[in-house]
Amino acid sequence: MHSDLLQARVNPEAHTTDPAPLLLNVQGLNAWYGAAHILHDIDLALPRGRVVALMGRNGAGKSTTLKSLMGLVARRSGQVIFMGRDISRLEPHQIARLGLGYVPEDRRIFTELTVLQNLETGRQPARIWPGGEPAVHWTPETLFDLFPNLAAMQHRPGGAMSGGEQQMLTIARTLMGNPFALLLDEPSEGVAPVIVEQMADMIVRLKEKGVSILLSEQNIHFARLVADQAYVLEKGVIRYHGSMDDLIANETLRRDYLAL
Repeated sequence: MHSDLLQARVNPEAHTTDPAPLLLNVQGLNAWYGAAHILHDIDLALPRGRVVALMGRNGAGKSTTLKSLMGLVARRSGQVIFMGRDISRLEPHQIARLGLGYVPEDRRIFTELTVLQNLETGRQPARIWPGGEPAVHWTPETLFDLFPNLAAMQHRPGGAMSGGEQQMLTIARTLMGNPFALLLDEPSEGVAPVIVEQMADMIVRLKEKGVSILLSEQNIHFARLVADQAYVLEKGVIRYHGSMDDLIANETLRRDYLAL
């Protein structure tokens, strides 16, 4: 292994150095599909108010990581702590009710429902941080400010929208649950460049409002626009954790684990 790559790799405790409190802390996460062992002792953390990118090629285990955190992988082990509570054995609907939002890669909107009706399916009550501070409370009106494209098609069926518009809708629907943190799977995948730019702007605005995001992404140009920190996965193993700037600067690491 190259010497600069060795220096880029961070010890398992490095993710605790961010001064922001941790919303999500994962230790020793393993996951299987049948007999296939997909994730191998994953350690990662999401500090409050940060955007953390989970990078890697197709098949690296990014989506499986997010699904495992949401309880959507039947066979898994390890510890997942969300806001001080162990959610490792909870069902997906229980995890969502605690304020961990999940935006799947395949969108899963209701195609026969309108934009407004889709948003209503995600509605949850307003939330309060443990210290008593109100969390961001989302309404259709505030979401239309965040997603102007959706404002112009409030009564349009989901099935009559473009792929990029559907991606916006599924993110907005998840935000209607007022999550403390958001798991966002491949938001730039398969959408037009203009929508990718709007997605990046949306994520930056969410971070400014205090929403924490764990972002699965293989588009490093998109990730560098929004992410503070990055993890790099390869065959279900964490190969790097550090700042996004350091990842961008490390050509060897990018060539070995991110280049197509």
